Amino acid sequence: MENLDKKNRIRKRAKEISPYRCKYLIAVIENPKDIKNIGTIIRNVNALGVEKAYIIDPKHKLPDDWQEMRGNGSLSGASVSAIKWSFVKRFDSTEDCIKHLQKDRYISIVTSPHIKGNENVILHEGDFTKYTKLAVWFGNESKGISDVAVKHSDLCVSIPMFGMVESLNLGTTSGIVLYEITKQRREYHRKYKYRNKRGRKYMA
Repeated sequence: MENLDKKNRIRKRAKEISPYRCKYLIAVIENPKDIKNIGTIIRNVNALGVEKAYIIDPKHKLPDDWQEMRGNGSLSGASVSAIKWSFVKRFDSTEDCIKHLQKDRYISIVTSPHIKGNENVILHEGDFTKYTKLAVWFGNESKGISDVAVKHSDLCVSIPMFGMVESLNLGTTSGIVLYEITKQRREYHRKYKYRNKRGRKYMA
């Protein structure tokens, strides 16, 4: 009976949050070093309603199979069990991930505290509703985003800094960036759900 009640609570919660999930939005983590950062980002992805997380993991720190990831004690603990409720896919290389995203017609944008690529924008000044399918890239903790990812992105997003410290850790950065992007996309979806103001219906 207890297990049945738990399953019913899970179904009820899933039904309640379903309209607020941001479809066609993917968070990409490029070659992260720390399993705790991976877990934190997966937790952010789940809590903020991002549809998927892609992890570029050339050293095979994580298993290929999502079900095996769910059983990974370190990852489950770091994500506070969010891995159980999140779609996560790993890639061997940045190039493999880019090909996969391009095949599915996703537009990539990267995040960096430094000016990179052809177009740069401060987070709160960007419009993230104009991309029907969007992949948001977060770089390595020490090296940042790769030149390959920048080359294949449409935009570089930065968080404005007002202190002596000019960078944030990976988990914090992902939370701030994904919060702004999901907020914009949910508001846009709510506003234009039944109207075609921009020549196409927003797919969410």
